[in-house]
Amino acid sequence: MKTKQAFVLVFVVLAASAYAANSAVAAYTFVCSGKTSGPCPQGEGPNSLIQASDGNFYGTAASSGSKAGGQTLFGGTVFSLTPAGQFTLLHTFTPGTSKNFASGSTPVSLTEGPDGKLYGVTVNGGINFGGQSYGYGVLFRLSKTGSGFQVIHKFCSVQLNICTDGAYPSGPLVVGTDGNIYGATMAGGNGYNGSNCPSGGCGTIFRVTPSSGTYEVVFNFGGTVSNGGYPSGLTPAADGTFYGLGAGGMFEYSPSTGTVQTMTLPFPFPAGCPGLACFATSVTAFGPNGNLYGFYTVYDESLDSGIYEVQTNGSNLQLLPLFTTVTGGGTELLLASDGNFWAPRSTGSSKFGDVVTLAPSTGALIQTLTPFGTKVANPAAIIEASDGTLWGVGAGTGTVSGTGKFSGGTIFSLNAGLPPR
Repeated sequence: MKTKQAFVLVFVVLAASAYAANSAVAAYTFVCSGKTSGPCPQGEGPNSLIQASDGNFYGTAASSGSKAGGQTLFGGTVFSLTPAGQFTLLHTFTPGTSKNFASGSTPVSLTEGPDGKLYGVTVNGGINFGGQSYGYGVLFRLSKTGSGFQVIHKFCSVQLNICTDGAYPSGPLVVGTDGNIYGATMAGGNGYNGSNCPSGGCGTIFRVTPSSGTYEVVFNFGGTVSNGGYPSGLTPAADGTFYGLGAGGMFEYSPSTGTVQTMTLPFPFPAGCPGLACFATSVTAFGPNGNLYGFYTVYDESLDSGIYEVQTNGSNLQLLPLFTTVTGGGTELLLASDGNFWAPRSTGSSKFGDVVTLAPSTGALIQTLTPFGTKVANPAAIIEASDGTLWGVGAGTGTVSGTGKFSGGTIFSLNAGLPPR
């Protein structure tokens, strides 16, 4: 009898451990005032998260609430969270006297600079003129305590409506091996050539020098086959160069020479692709073999997705097999400590979202984790902490207590059994 009781106890403990390992835990829930809409003092719609050198987490929330009918209130916040769950509001983007967000609104990413400060961009706010009601975004920095907030640059502040200094930042800021910070804009620059680029330019690559806060455009896309355009962001390589996707295909930017090399990616269109067409949606990670990887999508009714692999010189493009027939194949790849790719999907296999694990060598789906539910839902981004735990932000429903309140999203942790980094 004792043996049977012991077996039952062990089974219960193992079952509870397995459940805990596969359930996302809300480390913090953003609380908003109202029944289904209203102000969110700490932020609403968390959309990015990093773990800084001090071991704490830092991130951004896209807005400061919503109005009845679903209209988003601009603003947004920057926050920190300790691994133990202590939340601190570092900065709130607020409107000025003219109701424009001169210091930015809708932050979308953060990066820790070599000086220990946090650098980020907003996609709205800043310069506002002549019917452009939302602005072109700003680049900002602040300390990890929230002090010293500074707008380093307001996009399109040079030659209004032409934006030779760049407009609409795209992708996260990244730190170069030279100690400077780099980023890209989807438009602006002086690359207008009269045909392939509008008067607002085809985009830029810019650099920020942390010691002085100096902002400068280091490359202007020109919209030609060899000069690309409309970059979606930068992925840093170990040799100090950066890669990205643009209108000309994949590009490589070299800070040492200030030049861009564009490499056409011959995605099948439509022959050889199991749908109407295939197209790349991201180039977001280096694999264990040093090749670049990103998502591609079959543009048909189902939007099936898979990952592609390509060498850094643009050769040997391989479309690895589709891993999903579910709408929303993912946009960002995380190369985790187990040597596999992990990616969040805001909807995925259920209305709550999921996380998929993919093999770099074959693109095969290794597993689909469904740890989300009514308390934590719709993951927007994930990172791997130094101890191997996955952390992320969910823009979906969280649980709040009390009447007249609703959730603006969550910060969550997930024990997925990964080894420490």
